[in-house]
Amino acid sequence: MTMPTYDELARRLREAYTGGAVPPLRDGLEPVDVHGAYAVQTINTRYWEAQGRRIVGRKAGLTAKAVQAQLGVDQPDFGVLFEDMAVADGGNLDPARALQPKAEAEIAFVLAADLLHTNTTPEQVAAAVGTVHPAIEIVDSRIADWKIAFADTVADNGSSAFFVLGAGRPLDGVDLEGATMEMVIDGAVASTGVGSAALGNPLNAAAWLARTLAARGEPLKTGDVLLAGALGPMVAMQPGNRIQAHIAGIGNVGFTYEKV
Repeated sequence: MTMPTYDELARRLREAYTGGAVPPLRDGLEPVDVHGAYAVQTINTRYWEAQGRRIVGRKAGLTAKAVQAQLGVDQPDFGVLFEDMAVADGGNLDPARALQPKAEAEIAFVLAADLLHTNTTPEQVAAAVGTVHPAIEIVDSRIADWKIAFADTVADNGSSAFFVLGAGRPLDGVDLEGATMEMVIDGAVASTGVGSAALGNPLNAAAWLARTLAARGEPLKTGDVLLAGALGPMVAMQPGNRIQAHIAGIGNVGFTYEKV
């Protein structure tokens, strides 16, 4: 049987957004085929840009050991954040826009300077950060039943779907590593964690992302949103859920998973 091309795999994922989740991409990607998976992701990124979608940042994924354990992987990945993926803090996300979504609380940065170099350090990231924000990422897999290998989630834009940013504040004085997180769904605690879950410190995750993207010739730029990875386990969402997260020293963020 002829293996599908990267273009065919990319089309399969795009069509899943409206046609429903598809089986794992085992016929075209080995579970740890990093090169092929990012090639598929890039094809779709360029396709969506050609359709008028605007890139506003990147997400680092699989930076928490708890999430790696959930997905059976042992290394970070990244995906693209488009402008139309943003959900307003306190706003609504229509369930019709998602397939099998899960929420995870994160620390996010908005950059006030470019990060252009392949040897970017956490300290250089800190110097480039304009504001730090509490955030919720809504992850969603176009792979049926979340039966993903590393290559599946990478090809599928890091299993990213939407993100919510709370109000920002200066980075000075924030204990990123020790910042505790509590995510509440309909008033009940659903997930807890701490800043050190993101590769020891969210700045480490951000530096990894900056180095990785610079090496690909796609460096992070001023104004970019950077999601630094989940602080605790992701939690499945149901229509009608009110989801809120509090990150100590940074603030609160939330949204409702229902049509307005």
